[in-house]
Amino acid sequence: MKPVRILRLSIAAGLAAAFVLYLFAGRYPGPGFTNPGLLFSDETARRIFLSIRLPRALGAILLGAVLGGSGAAFQTIFGNPLVDAGFLGVSQGAAFGASIALVAGGRGRLPDLPVALSSFAFALLALWASLALSRRFRFGGQVLRLILAGLAVSAFFSALLAAVKYVADPLSQLPDIVFWTMGSLSSMGWNRLMTMAPLSIVSLAAIYLLRWRATVLSLDDDVTRSMGIRPELERTIIALAAALGVAAVTAACGIVAWIGLVVPQFARMAAGADGRDSFPLSMAGGVVFALLADGIARTLFPGELPLGIVTALLGAVLFVGALASRTTELAR
Repeated sequence: MKPVRILRLSIAAGLAAAFVLYLFAGRYPGPGFTNPGLLFSDETARRIFLSIRLPRALGAILLGAVLGGSGAAFQTIFGNPLVDAGFLGVSQGAAFGASIALVAGGRGRLPDLPVALSSFAFALLALWASLALSRRFRFGGQVLRLILAGLAVSAFFSALLAAVKYVADPLSQLPDIVFWTMGSLSSMGWNRLMTMAPLSIVSLAAIYLLRWRATVLSLDDDVTRSMGIRPELERTIIALAAALGVAAVTAACGIVAWIGLVVPQFARMAAGADGRDSFPLSMAGGVVFALLADGIARTLFPGELPLGIVTALLGAVLFVGALASRTTELAR
């Protein structure tokens, strides 16, 4: 059997195992794994499974796939293995938008519809600002200009978020803002899943269909132009497709870091730099990472941890391991 086929079968088996473990791990009727037979005999167990665990599992799948796929896209088209959606200011813009809505009257520990809409709008505004500023800069090439613009936009929205935290009510509004910026799937239900799913699926489809063009864009711009490709335009299209998905999942789940940075590293180690193989693997790896991290967040401790804390802890360890084990090859 070919190594690529073995890898695909292994990933499929890992996805299925992570999904099943996630669905049946919980606290009812006691801490540990739920007996599948209870779904047929226990009405409470069936409701928990169908109304809470299943939509949350599907939300984790979308979250992981979008963050893993977008991270692979950003790292490939910009030829830099140390970037993800945050470097364009998308995550910071989403956090600022959510904080504004929460201070203005949004309720709940995770975003309701006004908070999600505000988060999504400011995420897209941050992306637009990064792209617009990169065209105004006169220093360096197109990739460097976009990275510098993203750094500036990220710092700008981070400062605005800090200002909102400063003026927020410390007893009611500030805890909601802080909890949201840590990321969580605790309020994921069918309604929220249906809100984030359309744009997430469109983003994933676009990244998947354009994965081979993204690989070409990792080459020098002069080489890509000689092949009849307009690197500035196509890089912008792929970045927009990836950022749309990130904005959608961030608006629904809050900020979840490190998945888009770490998972593509291991996907390239396993499948090589060709996006036709590494992009789907990065999406699948993001799903496994999100399922396992959220499973730990909701079951390992007496109280549920924010998902962003778990992904940061796991991601930092894996990132150090990846850098210590080999030299990253994807660089412009």
